[in-house]
Amino acid sequence: MNVVGHSPPPFFKRGPAPLARLTFYLVLAVMVMVADLRFHTLEWLRTGLNALAWPLQRLAYLPLEAGGDIGQHLRRMSALQAENQDLHSRQLSTANLLLRQRHLEDENKQLRALLDMRGRQPVGGQVADILYAARDPFARRVIIDKGLQADIKAGQAVIDDIGVIGQVTRVFPLTAEVTLLTDKEQAIPIQVQRNALRAVLTGAGAGAMELRFLAANDDVQVGDILVTSGLDGVYLPGLPVARVTRIDRDQSFSFARIFCVPLAGVERHGLVLVLDHREALPPRPEEPAAQHEIPVKGRKR
Repeated sequence: MNVVGHSPPPFFKRGPAPLARLTFYLVLAVMVMVADLRFHTLEWLRTGLNALAWPLQRLAYLPLEAGGDIGQHLRRMSALQAENQDLHSRQLSTANLLLRQRHLEDENKQLRALLDMRGRQPVGGQVADILYAARDPFARRVIIDKGLQADIKAGQAVIDDIGVIGQVTRVFPLTAEVTLLTDKEQAIPIQVQRNALRAVLTGAGAGAMELRFLAANDDVQVGDILVTSGLDGVYLPGLPVARVTRIDRDQSFSFARIFCVPLAGVERHGLVLVLDHREALPPRPEEPAAQHEIPVKGRKR
């Protein structure tokens, strides 16, 4: 019985047989393949599908390519850092010879290299890495990664590829403490490179240094380079130390105030060179004893 607007379900309706439909689709597929093979009729469809699928392919390959690029970048960065550290170490290893070259040339010009003078031997050293700064905010000290295990001793000079950094003051089993030139308790004997005027340079803090106890009329000019004099037996002579930046000459005072800045990277570098101890200076000759006695009045000799 039919209801208005409704029809019975098609339980008993049958379309083409499954075998007939399979045969039709197989024949259609073969015809399409033959037509595409012979006449390239589906080339436009293949091109369109490839263009539509290209963003999906790039998106799928993006994590793999990003991982490869990151790995290659890290490998290149590691290789560049190792090469840079090796070059810096080589530069520091020969820094003591390069820094003394100008001083030795000046000595040759001034006829100091005479036959009766002691030959100056090059001093070796060890490359060290600055780990961190000391905890004392009022001191200018750093900690290096070489200590008693590397035969580091207190009093050794520390330089970089430009000039003097400071001096080893305390030694621990695996580390050592280096007092920088800018520390207020640090002093170093120097001489003006231009005229060989000797003086003592002390730290003034905040990355500055001061040349004290020089007369107001001494021949010191802004821009003069100060080098080590070697009179203390610690630093090699001729190592660059600082540059004169400002001079205050007041006629009411006997001494001038001379301010300097260090030449070396006191506050910058991470690698330094710890020089070996210098050879001991020869002892001062004793004064000869009096060979003639002074006759005493009223006494027979």
